[in-house]
Amino acid sequence: ENPQLSSLDKTDLAFSEGSQPLHKPEPLEKVLNVVRKRVALVLILTTHFFQLSERAAMDASYVQELDGILKEARTIENHLKQKRESLKQRLTVIANTLQS
Repeated sequence: ENPQLSSLDKTDLAFSEGSQPLHKPEPLEKVLNVVRKRVALVLILTTHFFQLSERAAMDASYVQELDGILKEARTIENHLKQKRESLKQRLTVIANTLQS
């Protein structure tokens, strides 16, 4: 018996020699295959995430562009309404002048 081993080390050594492991260790190649598959999945998901992010950014820019177009259309609509009202008033003045 080795006097340099502590009592804790002796207990661990006795336990590991006399007991069966809870599960068999997986072969390295099998573990590597699982890791490769998971890495590939992460890469695919990352690629899709970036594609979706780019699409969301494009959609946001389209929304901003459409907001700008709608704002411009409302401005033009208001301008045309003012012009129509002005024309209506001028025609009323002309009609009143002709009736007099």
